[in-house]
Amino acid sequence: MQIRFTLLGPVQVLADGDAVGGIAPRHRAVLAYLLLNAGRVISMEKLIDAVWGHDRPDTARSQIHAAITALRRALRGVGADHVLGTRPGGYVALPAPCGLDVQDFTELVAAGRFRDALELWNGDALADVQAAYAQGARALLDDRRLTAVERLMQAELDAGRHSRVLDELAGHVAAQPLRERLVGQLVLALHRSGRQADALSAARSYRTALAEEQGLDPGRAFAELEQAVLTDAPALRVTAELAAEDQNRDQAEDEGKGKGKDRDRDRVRSDFLPYDLPDFAGRTAELDRLVAERRNTVVTIDGMAGIGKTTLAVRAAHRLADRFPDGRLFIDLRAHTAGRDPLPASAALEILLRQLGLTDIPTAESERSALWRAELARRRVIAVLDNAADDEHVRPLLPGVSDSLLLITSRRRLTGLDGAHALSVEVLPSRDAVALFESIVGERAAAEPEAVHEVLEACGYLPLAIRISAARLQHRPRWTVSYLAGRLHDERRRLAELATSERSVAAAFTVSYEQLGTAEQRMFRLLGLAPGQDIEPHAAAALADVPVFEAEGLLEGLLDAHMLLQREPGRYTLHDLLREHARSLAEAERPADGTDGGTDGGTDGGTDDGADDGALMRLLLHYLHRSRSAVRRLFPHSVPDRPNMPPQITPVEPIGGTAEAVDWLDAERANIIATVVHGPEVCISHLAVALSPYLDRRAHHDDALTLHGIALQRSRALGERAMPPGRALADLSWTHWRRGDYEQAEDFARQALAACEDPHERSLALNALGNVAWRRRESAEAERRLKEALDLTRIAGDRAREGFVLADLGMILVQTGRHEEARRHLDLALALHRKEGDRLGEARVLNHLGSALRNQGRAEEAMARHRRAGELYRAMGNGSDEASALNGLGEATLALGDPARAIDEHTAALALADAVRNRPEQARAHDGLARAHLGLGQDDRAHEHGRAALGIYEELGVPETDEVRAFLGGA
Repeated sequence: MQIRFTLLGPVQVLADGDAVGGIAPRHRAVLAYLLLNAGRVISMEKLIDAVWGHDRPDTARSQIHAAITALRRALRGVGADHVLGTRPGGYVALPAPCGLDVQDFTELVAAGRFRDALELWNGDALADVQAAYAQGARALLDDRRLTAVERLMQAELDAGRHSRVLDELAGHVAAQPLRERLVGQLVLALHRSGRQADALSAARSYRTALAEEQGLDPGRAFAELEQAVLTDAPALRVTAELAAEDQNRDQAEDEGKGKGKDRDRDRVRSDFLPYDLPDFAGRTAELDRLVAERRNTVVTIDGMAGIGKTTLAVRAAHRLADRFPDGRLFIDLRAHTAGRDPLPASAALEILLRQLGLTDIPTAESERSALWRAELARRRVIAVLDNAADDEHVRPLLPGVSDSLLLITSRRRLTGLDGAHALSVEVLPSRDAVALFESIVGERAAAEPEAVHEVLEACGYLPLAIRISAARLQHRPRWTVSYLAGRLHDERRRLAELATSERSVAAAFTVSYEQLGTAEQRMFRLLGLAPGQDIEPHAAAALADVPVFEAEGLLEGLLDAHMLLQREPGRYTLHDLLREHARSLAEAERPADGTDGGTDGGTDGGTDDGADDGALMRLLLHYLHRSRSAVRRLFPHSVPDRPNMPPQITPVEPIGGTAEAVDWLDAERANIIATVVHGPEVCISHLAVALSPYLDRRAHHDDALTLHGIALQRSRALGERAMPPGRALADLSWTHWRRGDYEQAEDFARQALAACEDPHERSLALNALGNVAWRRRESAEAERRLKEALDLTRIAGDRAREGFVLADLGMILVQTGRHEEARRHLDLALALHRKEGDRLGEARVLNHLGSALRNQGRAEEAMARHRRAGELYRAMGNGSDEASALNGLGEATLALGDPARAIDEHTAALALADAVRNRPEQARAHDGLARAHLGLGQDDRAHEHGRAALGIYEELGVPETDEVRAFLGGA
């Protein structure tokens, strides 16, 4: 059954062309919004805003839940229940492999198939959707439609078909009278059709309407067109004359091909295309773009070594062959052939001319080039120019005015060929990679699908690597796919495994590497040493010890040579196999004595670090100082100045604002952790302290444990005098407490107290011990520890930390029933945080105040505090603590007798807690949901959530276990 979703008209789900019924209008609105954002996780909050805007009803969450449930039921009926997925942050639409007309429209427009794209429209987009987002989304989609119309009209005008599109253009302008480009196209079409007066009248009408309705004058391009029509400028007539020639040629072909047949008898029909591989797989979109190409005479196909450029070009040439009756040519320019020099342009021209059947060929390159252009001008030929070095290599081979098509492949982006259409080829999608592997291996592959995916993952979905691994398996009947996957697991041996007697992945990479400049080669090797997944120019500059502008130039050069990939602007990454190749080259460059072995800067930039730790040390120091700058932007009171801070070796770009700080930390977090784990043991303690507030507030607790654990190992390896372990132990204690690992938290906190004398570090450890006791409801122990911590913060003059401890102490006092004393502590903490401008501390105190007020029976006031705390946490991206605020809202709402709303709040809290694995708040959310469902008489749901809460509380070892057990017994 073929499933298709339509948004360019009424929102529908079509199964084999028939609309699927039973989907309510509101549910269609939710489906359409998710499909418009296909592949992106949409939070509940964003969905509610999209559907209702500011007029959200109290039942918005339950209505969204109901819509998702109904949509899944309808989709399940046609076998498409996979389309709507649930993720920790919300919902996601994954329409593939079903059809989605918006995606089809985008692909057809990109391929230049404008009419096919516009035929997908069936009235106004989102025609039957009534939702807050609909008007804006409809306007954006309609603008894309009109842009496609404009591009179609321009293509028709460029082809000289002005008479054919006059009525069509007039209709579009009548519907969009202020669309300047459409009006300009109508004016041009009228003029070229000999209707100068009508053209000027249309221009004047537009000018008048624009002035009356918007108080504006037309743009410069329109004014110039109007003047050109008025003066009957030759530039307009030239295009018309060329179009007339094109129309005459079409007419002659329609009337008969007698003369054409006579001319064809004088030409030699040549076919030099290589074998079209029968096991070709995938590349459907790329092939469609190439086959749809009608306006360009030159198309470049670029990509990394082994990506399948030649195979794609040959397949496209075979499919296009019928359009080019005068010759199908192929030449290997040998730019990336091991052991061979690139074929000079003059020699390439001689081969191509001989393939056309010419024998009298001039000697000079310029004369050969002129003859080649002359032949292409009178023929319709398709030629594959394979394996080009760069722009200059193929420039003498380019045609002049011609109906022929040249497909040029290269490992380097050919950005200097003006007018050429560029197609960059990426690795195969998983489905196509499986098809390629199975087409070679056969039944053995179908019998071991999981092992097949392991092999493809090891091959990095690179076609050459897939073909080599499949060929090895094909010629070894005793091997299983699992056995091959096992051989490819070892990264150090992987490139050696991906080789046969005739070809290898490493050899292909080596040729590309050897054609790089010296500085690019060095940067490539150093990137192989960097443990992170990607890198940006400032980090690369530190790695290579060169200025940022030079690093960016080298990265862009490697990108143009397809030695690097770019999945988002400004960030560069290595294909996994190229990373291993770069690493092996770096290790081979390492001097035998282990010294740096490099030379001073010069034009090559920096020193050649070989495989030693110099480059990674610079990278870690860059991460250290950039992290401190970013975290200080977010949490100004949380990054202390520490003694023995290593100086900057390379300049560090300042962080511009909080958004930039979050973006940088989110982008670099995994890279920093990987570099700490696999790099040299330098500045790790300082880096752990710098990142601690960010990792804690953003609930990256696993990374925090890794980083603080390595800092502790480093401290113990160096000795306590060189690097005291107290801060690492205190941070480990706090992280374990956040995760709900209270025994571990207590153990590390006690170790920290025994190991350190610094008041700040001791206060951290005491705070953790106090909070552990609080969760265990050991109130006296908690109060004692927190008062000790409070004294130390005051001795250290740490006002921000004092506010945190006061807030925690206030919660202990609430636990013991001393509400007025608790309120004084909390009010003082709030005043301290607000005076310091510490929004995080303010949110924390407000959340505690909400809990205190709820315990006093003041639920309305509690809700206001929890709500404000949640807003602050959300603005800071602190999902873990936002879950606490939402749970507080749920508990206060239930206390006011509104269990339905309490369910909404606890459900939202549970989603956040699940996303960040906050075990205490997960248990608290389940507990709250159990009590709220019971309040609605939903006993089964109450028991379900109660059992979930009990399981987590038992793991945590906290007193809430007995309370939930009693609840379950009495529910």
